[in-house]
Amino acid sequence: MKKMLLLILTLTMVLALAACGGKSSETSTSTNPESKPTETATQGEGDAAAQDELTPEPGAKLVVWSSGTEKVLVDEAIKAFKEKYGIDVEFQEVGPDKSIERMTTDGPAGVGADVFLAVHDRIGSAVQAGIILPNDFHEEETKANNTPKAIDALTIDGILYGYPNSVETTAVFYNKDLVPQPLKTWDEVINFAKTFNDPGKQKYTYMWENGNGYWNFGFLGGYGAYVFGKDGSDPTDIGLNTDGAIESMKFFQSLKKDVLPLKTADVTSDIKKSLFTEGKLAMNVSGPWDTISLKEAVKNLGVMEYPTLPNGKQMQPFSGVKAFLVNANSKYPNAAKLFAHLITSEEFQIKDFELLGNLPSNTKAAENEKIKNDPFASVFLKQFGNSTPMPKIQEMNAFWGVHEATFTSIWNDGVDPKVALDDMVKKMKDSIASSK
Repeated sequence: MKKMLLLILTLTMVLALAACGGKSSETSTSTNPESKPTETATQGEGDAAAQDELTPEPGAKLVVWSSGTEKVLVDEAIKAFKEKYGIDVEFQEVGPDKSIERMTTDGPAGVGADVFLAVHDRIGSAVQAGIILPNDFHEEETKANNTPKAIDALTIDGILYGYPNSVETTAVFYNKDLVPQPLKTWDEVINFAKTFNDPGKQKYTYMWENGNGYWNFGFLGGYGAYVFGKDGSDPTDIGLNTDGAIESMKFFQSLKKDVLPLKTADVTSDIKKSLFTEGKLAMNVSGPWDTISLKEAVKNLGVMEYPTLPNGKQMQPFSGVKAFLVNANSKYPNAAKLFAHLITSEEFQIKDFELLGNLPSNTKAAENEKIKNDPFASVFLKQFGNSTPMPKIQEMNAFWGVHEATFTSIWNDGVDPKVALDDMVKKMKDSIASSK
């Protein structure tokens, strides 16, 4: 019995000592109560700092797609990127009008560019196909530095994709030696054509790519027509055969006799530019990308907004946002994001204007004295404010699939505009339904 009591007493003392030891150990770790929180805070600050800095992957090398005309800008960016990060970047010529279509196959196959230039109206297709990454790391900076119109153009379901590079719309270049003052209305253009036009000598008053929906939308928009409802986001509401749309195409059709007696196949970008630089075309509809080359070729060059329509309204041409996108299948997404960020910075958007005449989406770049006081850029930026952004949803492909046939039939063949537009809308609806 004594042995049992002794054993119990011994165990009790051991447990008591263990408890004291535990308390002593706990107390010793907290003798400096600030030591552990300070360590934790330091580590947290380190993590935040790491998160605030995007670093390229080891061994990264990039391929970038852009148009041949943009190569001079891309080369400047490649040089700056190499100096900053030590990373080689290869340029490949794939234009922004073709890049998303090509990336749809090349991206998943592992042969697509890491970064590529595209136009915003194809972004819905790119997101649907899962071939581009969100602009996540630089999102807030990108939103703060660029126009809301540019940001909205690159946003799908609340997620920003791409890095805005430039904004663009179209306007009317004119030869001041032939047209001393801008013609402000279509009535003035038609009256001018009565004395200036001479098809036998290839002399024409006013020329645009009349078989193309991009260049013709200004007529439709000016009469209140639209591609899709809810600012281009509702594919169930197609507004291309409304009463206003039909009226706009009746006027459009009349211009074949009154202004431009040529079939659509005879009006191309190259033909227009050649006639304009030769002094045979008085007014040439084009975009800011042509400013530098036309200034070199036409001694007394001007640019004006579109003439007012017979209904008293302004034409509403399509506008677009060009942006650099990051391939979702890139092996080096961090490096790709850093390159896209660099080439779309304020500095490079100003370079883009200086080298190519492209209009900045960056608000500070737009306020640069060189751009703000430029007589060409200021007109295009004003026209951009009076334009209709191309819809960016995937269903826009249905429009691009039928536009040329529709406008060619109205212009070349004299098809009744209502018949042609009803057929266009039907085909678009069928195309959208079949793609689901």
